[in-house]
Amino acid sequence: MRLKYFFVLFKNKNLLLLHFIVFIWGWSPILGKLISVQAFQLVWFRILITIITVSVYLIFTKQNLKVSRKDFLILIGIGAVIAFHWFCFYNAIKISNVSVTLVAFATGTLFTSVIEPIFFKRKIIRYELIFGMIIIGAIAMIFKVETRYAWGIIFGMLAALTSSFFTVINGLLIRRIPSPVITIYELSGGFFALTLYLLFAGKFNYEFFEISTRDWAWLSLFSIVGTAFPFIASVNLMKKISPYTITLTVNLETIYGIIFAYFIWKKDESMTPGFYLGTLIILATIFGNGLLKNYLKKQ
Repeated sequence: MRLKYFFVLFKNKNLLLLHFIVFIWGWSPILGKLISVQAFQLVWFRILITIITVSVYLIFTKQNLKVSRKDFLILIGIGAVIAFHWFCFYNAIKISNVSVTLVAFATGTLFTSVIEPIFFKRKIIRYELIFGMIIIGAIAMIFKVETRYAWGIIFGMLAALTSSFFTVINGLLIRRIPSPVITIYELSGGFFALTLYLLFAGKFNYEFFEISTRDWAWLSLFSIVGTAFPFIASVNLMKKISPYTITLTVNLETIYGIIFAYFIWKKDESMTPGFYLGTLIILATIFGNGLLKNYLKKQ
């Protein structure tokens, strides 16, 4: 990143806000690990609290929530995918650690390079596939040296796959539906789908709702500050900052998360040299992809 960018950053309040939002997102997996409840509980309560928070925002802004029947069904369906995505992400953290999950989640670049052309009806870009192959090689390297975290890597990659899917679909929906409306319907769909699953699986019991005061505090902070606020703020920023700048900056979430986790849980988050080499390859590939896109766009 050029030195000139840092001077622009401190003069542009929108860029500063963007970096602040990404900084908050970097704490998301940390809070996910600090909350002692199981992944299903974490996701269910997170969605519930976020829905309440976003609903207050929508009432305050007097947002029109009317959508067509077709769009309503699509939004509800995508919401179910989002709920599954969150489960995979936080389950990966519970069964492995923050660093492994974030690195596996970075494979979303590969999945998006394949999914986006299908739905946007454009040709697959060759260099994106090449970058994707490099990421697969790096993940294979991490698999080889960190076999104890195999399931964490698998769930992290499932989280990346589902994230790529609903992000691409939302890229189409945003053309005709306001972002706040998309969010409230998708969150509601995810909450409904997850509630049905928990009911049929018999997971709703006394223990499910028995949450410590400490966990309630983390859950509230997680849902309001770590989910609702970044969403509302990031939607407004999309009107003022280019998609390239946003995408490039959001990749810093992985770096922030790994650094935070290491300093908080040094022993649990300390990995082998092979893991860090694979991580550097993945991050370099992601940023290289963004820089190449920007270069080709200017030509």
